[in-house]
Amino acid sequence: MSGGRFITIEGGEGAGKSTQIRLLADWLRERGIVVTTTREPGGSPGAEAIRKLLVEGQADKWDGATEALLHFAARRDHLRRTVWPAIERGEWVISDRFADSTRAYQGYGHGLPLATIERLYEISVGDFRPDLTLILDLPVDLGLSRAARRAGAETRYESMDIEFHRRLREGFLAIASAEPARCAVIDASGTVEAVQVAIRVQVIQRVRPPA
Repeated sequence: MSGGRFITIEGGEGAGKSTQIRLLADWLRERGIVVTTTREPGGSPGAEAIRKLLVEGQADKWDGATEALLHFAARRDHLRRTVWPAIERGEWVISDRFADSTRAYQGYGHGLPLATIERLYEISVGDFRPDLTLILDLPVDLGLSRAARRAGAETRYESMDIEFHRRLREGFLAIASAEPARCAVIDASGTVEAVQVAIRVQVIQRVRPPA
């Protein structure tokens, strides 16, 4: 896979990913970089159809294995239709969530064996990895409080119990600890501006955009 970059933004509910992605994309565009912003589950017509199955409805609608299968089906379509073509064109792709969310939500959250998730990754994604993963971390209570202020039907994961969300946070931090060359943990409890500065520092240090 030549040209372009792939940056993923991860974190629990209410971490402020959407806002930070918008600000980061604007900053990169000011430097002459062509940026595609996208999201998971979703980011392509097929994946968006699967998204509705995952993020709407009752908390106990699916078990961890079913969720993981749906996520990887959506992810494969997202990569084929959106991410890989953009990178081949030399664009920088910023995705609101990627496979680390499956590891955290379905693995650490629902207890699906991580080896099963990695096997699904090999089948649907192969050797492809993000160039940089930024994990927005904040206390669970604060994140859920922020998430509760959002309107809309996509509240299935937010409605899961507090212990589930604590396991999510532990999972994301464990992922970052295991892959420090790829992942950076960002304190997302501060102001929007402070979080964006911390993100830009990591982008400058790790993937070196034009000045």
